[in-house]
Amino acid sequence: MTIRESGEMYLETIYVLSQTSSTVRAIDVGAQMGFSKPSVSRAIGLLKRDGLVTTDGQGYIKLTEPGEKKAKVIYERHTLLSRLLMDLGVDEATASEDACRIEHYISEKTFDAIKRHVKEYGKK
Repeated sequence: MTIRESGEMYLETIYVLSQTSSTVRAIDVGAQMGFSKPSVSRAIGLLKRDGLVTTDGQGYIKLTEPGEKKAKVIYERHTLLSRLLMDLGVDEATASEDACRIEHYISEKTFDAIKRHVKEYGKK
């Protein structure tokens, strides 16, 4: 199953929200991402169909094991790429925005090389 960029953004948002709250609802995801309720509902439906999230009777969203695994990868890419760009002198807001674009398209091979480089040479 190949997940599109928008689906990855939703997974990452659900993951980030779940790190600070024991419950995540569609309204929380929409507020965080700036998307309408219908857009969020459609995206959550697609993520459910693909087995990446579940929802309960009260509308709480949980990442499944595969969903959490994918979300962690996306989040790691975002945080590491942001850090690399800031180490290069890019301001935090721009680094985060650019990392968000890059994280969805960079190959695993290239990301692994960046990760090794940052580990060895990145600012401490």
